[in-house]
Amino acid sequence: MNYRNPNLDNYKGLIKWAVIIIIAAILIFNSFYTINEQEAAVVTTFGIASASTESGLHFKIPFVQRVTKVDTTIKGFPIGYDAHTNNSIEDESLMITSDFNFVNVDFYVEYRVTDPVKALYASENYEAVLKTIAQSSIRAEIGSYPVDSVITTGKSEIQANIKEKISRHLEQHDIGITLINITIQDAEPPTAEVLEAFMNVESAKQGAETAVNNANKYRNEQIPAAEAEVDKVLKEAESTKEARINEAQGQASRFNEIYNEYKKYPLITKQRMFYEAMEELLPDLKVIIDGSEGGTEKILPIEPIISTGTAE
Repeated sequence: MNYRNPNLDNYKGLIKWAVIIIIAAILIFNSFYTINEQEAAVVTTFGIASASTESGLHFKIPFVQRVTKVDTTIKGFPIGYDAHTNNSIEDESLMITSDFNFVNVDFYVEYRVTDPVKALYASENYEAVLKTIAQSSIRAEIGSYPVDSVITTGKSEIQANIKEKISRHLEQHDIGITLINITIQDAEPPTAEVLEAFMNVESAKQGAETAVNNANKYRNEQIPAAEAEVDKVLKEAESTKEARINEAQGQASRFNEIYNEYKKYPLITKQRMFYEAMEELLPDLKVIIDGSEGGTEKILPIEPIISTGTAE
């Protein structure tokens, strides 16, 4: 006679349902995944990858599809210094310029994943690839500029050229990331002695520029004054010329008039001219002339003077 324990059957039933519940829970847990904002998911189905970028709850086939999440926020890394300690990394920062000077230049690179599938599978480490491309582009660009431009006036142009180079390389490699920006954090000569010499040179340059600017300012102030003075002298000369010409023309006209009178009455004209000259030379001289039959006394013997003047 067989005897079965009813409690054992109950235990088996409970275990079976427990296993079913556990398996169902595992299936349900592995059937859904969520995507947050600024995040993407790469879903792999039998080795074929596809991207899902919409945020929220998503369904996947358990044990058949695998999900890998990718951060699509803007990230960055330094070149030439340690971001935690801010200490310089000379192997990355030390470069040579076109005029064969050494310079330490630090950069900060910002990028973002734009194609999650390519970012995961086109390269083993896309950030390492980007850093290598950036370092190559930086050294090539710094090597084409003199040290003065790298440290002072050429930073904006250098940054723009490096960004263009890196972007072009990323398009060629097609690793699913996009360069957002690259900036020069610091640029200086490698030693304190060189830095001091460089600052002295820059001070001398600024002094020279100041002297040139002052000279230009003085020139700009003096040229209008000189031009005004030249214009004044020219106008005065023109006025003097006109006055001399008018005076000469007046004297010539007067002489012609006197000559015409002289031709008509030579003696009277000579006497009148003599009297006018004497009046001009000796304004206090008084001459009294008597008539031909009068008895007036002659104060000044006119005839000897006239005859003397005529003889001379």
